Amino acid sequence: QVQLVESGGGLVQPGGSLRLSCTTSGIRFNIYAMGWYRQAPGKERELVATIGSDGRTKYGDPVKGRFIISRDNAKNTVYLQMNNLKPEDTAVYYCSADHRIFPTRWGQGTQVTVSS
Repeated sequence: QVQLVESGGGLVQPGGSLRLSCTTSGIRFNIYAMGWYRQAPGKERELVATIGSDGRTKYGDPVKGRFIISRDNAKNTVYLQMNNLKPEDTAVYYCSADHRIFPTRWGQGTQVTVSS
């Protein structure tokens, strides 16, 4: 059974930090590209960050310089360190696992709310 389970979301003040985690099971984690996407109410889902099986990273423009994606293959887990959070970062954050010949897998999301 394939599962992606996000954790670490919550309420934080502007300028604060959170670290999201996504732990996977049922996939060969080390050969998958992992990603974080987010969706705010009434908005399209947008790329936050991706990290390839080779460790190469990519970030969406709104989070560049503030967020860091990383992975721990021994734990089958991908992380998203979010710093200097802004109200516009408020969204449901989804974890993804992608392989070029397998369907993309998604977690159910974790809510991040940035508000004073």
